[in-house]
Amino acid sequence: MLEKFFNPRSVAIIGATPKEGKVGKVLLENFIKRFKGEVYPVNPNYTEVMGLKCYRSVKDIPGKVDLAVIAIPAPKVPEVLKEVGGKGIKAVIIISGGFRETGTEDGAKLEDELVKISREHGIRVIGPNCIGIYDNWSGVDTFFLPDEKMKRPPRGYIGFISQSGAFASALLDWMAHHGIGVARAVNYGNKIDVDDVDLLEYFGEDDNTKIIFMYIEGLKPGRGRLFIEKAREVAKKKPIVVYKAGKTPRGGLAAASHTAALAGDYQLYKAAIKQAGLIEATSFDEIMDLSKVLLTQPLMRGNRVYVVTDAGGVGVMLTDALASEGFEIPRTPPDLREELRKMLPPHCITENPIDLTGDADDERYRDVLRKLLPREDVDAVVVVALPQIPGIRGSLIEYLVEAKNYGKPLLAVVIGGPEAERFKNRLEDSGIPVFESPERTARALSALYRYSVFRGVARS
Repeated sequence: MLEKFFNPRSVAIIGATPKEGKVGKVLLENFIKRFKGEVYPVNPNYTEVMGLKCYRSVKDIPGKVDLAVIAIPAPKVPEVLKEVGGKGIKAVIIISGGFRETGTEDGAKLEDELVKISREHGIRVIGPNCIGIYDNWSGVDTFFLPDEKMKRPPRGYIGFISQSGAFASALLDWMAHHGIGVARAVNYGNKIDVDDVDLLEYFGEDDNTKIIFMYIEGLKPGRGRLFIEKAREVAKKKPIVVYKAGKTPRGGLAAASHTAALAGDYQLYKAAIKQAGLIEATSFDEIMDLSKVLLTQPLMRGNRVYVVTDAGGVGVMLTDALASEGFEIPRTPPDLREELRKMLPPHCITENPIDLTGDADDERYRDVLRKLLPREDVDAVVVVALPQIPGIRGSLIEYLVEAKNYGKPLLAVVIGGPEAERFKNRLEDSGIPVFESPERTARALSALYRYSVFRGVARS
């Protein structure tokens, strides 16, 4: 249904221009740079733009057009949308703002006209008042921010649906800076047509999207029940992380003036999110914390967690954090305690959390993990590895990657400065999620456990 938005063979950029600082220029540059299909600039003021033949109207384009991107002043959009419909184009992204989000009668009338025209011609619309689609696999990129302003993240498997365009672009820039891969991102603005339900359905069937993150201000009236049903259906196949903005009455008012969203009662949203099996992120930090754990880690079979640490204090903090999230931190069973005592120096602590102490080395971690991870009574392991101690030389990373073969969640806590940052980057490049605090670690693992329960893999 939405395939032509994400995998078109040809695109018309309506409002393309060679003028610096204009949205139409950046849009055309994006497609010339990244898109492999046909690109048709449309602007009655030019015969050529950036080396491409420019057309006065979409009606003048000789070939078939799969997708139209409109970036012109709001009052002109309805007439152009009629021309798009006459051309037989069925997928349109309307970048232009100046509609219902303005709170004016004129803006509302213009938006109603767009709805009427699109329905008459059978056009699917994303927008208006949006930045549209960034697709890392097809090269569709209507995010009208130049590369020097917004870096594009590497190709990956996170699908991102956002009601806020500015937040979407800022998050993509942040993800690019941290090397986090993205499959595609969509900002739908006022969503006069394509909305959260449609996008969830598409992302749910897309093989390149392994996890979905959603920033929601409000749902369209009458779509709440359908959203829950569709979200629950998709969540049975892949995890969905949701950040709900407009939680307070004042935040809801801000959402309404932002994208004409009806934010609604947050408690109702919270109940709906839980009912649908979605995972709620309650802060910006949690957005990526939850996403990286759900993307990289296998589901849990229970809630028994072991901690292996080279810092006793951090091990205690982590134990508190995990217990506060409802995890069981088992006492080390006698048989395991005996095995650990035989292989560890006498000053090491074999009780869970297992403290390898400040003279630990890479091999000590390896030996303990090889004893822990195969056990049926261990559901997840969190490794605290403070790389400042002399014995941590780097081969620990290889051992942790090797430990992934046991098919159990394995998270790491790494705290410190430049050396810790290098260590963290190497671990995360190998698919081991790393956190800088015990509390963030525990919350992320808790989300994985709740999702495992929803999927019927873990006991509740």
